[in-house]
Amino acid sequence: MRAAEWNGGPNSVLGRAMTLLTAFRPDEVELSLAELARRTGLAKSTAHRLLGELTSWDLVECTPGGVRLGMRLFELGSLVPRQRGLREAAAPFLADLFEATHETVHLAILDGVEVVYVQKMESRTGPPVPSRVGGRLPAHCTGVGKALLAFSPPARLAAVVASGLHRRAPRTVVAPGLLRRELAEIRDRGVATEHEESGVGITCVSAPVLDAEGVAVAAVSITGWVNRLEPARFAPAVRTAALGIARTLRGGR
Repeated sequence: MRAAEWNGGPNSVLGRAMTLLTAFRPDEVELSLAELARRTGLAKSTAHRLLGELTSWDLVECTPGGVRLGMRLFELGSLVPRQRGLREAAAPFLADLFEATHETVHLAILDGVEVVYVQKMESRTGPPVPSRVGGRLPAHCTGVGKALLAFSPPARLAAVVASGLHRRAPRTVVAPGLLRRELAEIRDRGVATEHEESGVGITCVSAPVLDAEGVAVAAVSITGWVNRLEPARFAPAVRTAALGIARTLRGGR
């Protein structure tokens, strides 16, 4: 989510507060009042007043250099039922997958046209992956995203295509027809692969976590160096982990 500009932005107090909270980018620990006002379009006096309210709820914290997000946001995020139940069900399977492969392991869900990473276990010897817990990436250029899209209602893919298949790396699939054909193949194979589509040097293999109706509720993947990780070799392990998570979520059925 990106902060809305004040010109045409929200008029409610809650909406203005949300523009402040969502102004932070993944690599930023803190921001100054002036920068927050610039990004949100709020007057400094308004931003200062709202930050005072947010501080009283521990949603932000004041630092010598400005403001940072508060611990209460982390606490609230950990209570979200869908992600909490999914993480708990997936934990032993992700741990086994990481131990067996020593590659970076992801668990992700689909939200709109993006994937949100619910869990990440990072390999010390793997490539730097542009993902983080709570972070987002476009669905069309990630292994987990393609696994989710392949086993989602057609409206999901239509929304992704309508939003634009932007090129993130040289091999990103940006042709709608090619993406549709690839998703059909993923439905046949039961696994998705990515070959330098989200970043140079990165490859991954992913499998969907399906509900009782065969719709993807999450996806599991392992990611590694393109010249070292063989997707076909690790596909069975990823599928086994996804099936185990699915059975756990369905109560063992």
